[in-house]
Amino acid sequence: MEHSELIDATIQFVRETLKNAEGGHDWWHIQRVWTNAKLIAQTEKADLLTIELAALLHDIADSKFHNGDEEIGPRTAGNYLQSVHVDVAVVEHVQQIIRHMSFKSSFDKPSFHSPELAIVQDADRLDAIGAIGIARAFTYGGFKGRELYNPEIEPNLNMSKEEYKNTSAPTINHFYEKLLLLKDKMNTPTGKKLAQQRHNFMETYLNQFYNECGMIN
Repeated sequence: MEHSELIDATIQFVRETLKNAEGGHDWWHIQRVWTNAKLIAQTEKADLLTIELAALLHDIADSKFHNGDEEIGPRTAGNYLQSVHVDVAVVEHVQQIIRHMSFKSSFDKPSFHSPELAIVQDADRLDAIGAIGIARAFTYGGFKGRELYNPEIEPNLNMSKEEYKNTSAPTINHFYEKLLLLKDKMNTPTGKKLAQQRHNFMETYLNQFYNECGMIN
């Protein structure tokens, strides 16, 4: 299957699989990550097919919607790619990217890296910050029934991986526990530049949020 045909088939597979997904992890999230990954790849030396497939499949089965099973995503992506006869080396690379790209993976000692992972990870992190990131954070918080804000519950800035995975803290806390940290975790020059713009917007948003709450940030 040619590159373009494979990408088109993968898009159809992802759109069908995620048609009932939570709003922050639906096809439109995937499309934005895919678009950002292709943008970043223009200034990096990496394999574009691996980047596109990993971006399109990175949330095909997110562990937080599957009882914390961290292998369901790589497994689902691998099964699909094998079904359309993708080269074994590419399949395994895509699985490794999916396995290691999430924020929660940063709690572990790095065990895998590639230029393709760096690009897709940056693309995904960009969609977690800025205006889109704010919308996604509150969408997921609502999905989980979390408070918007509770000044009596302070952000946990030293949480473990298990605490991060199991937190039920207010959504505003998530800004301090993850979103505001992502700017300094970007891998590529393009990713860092785009992240700074989105980070600045989040800081402006938080200042407005606290002003409307009658509080000083």
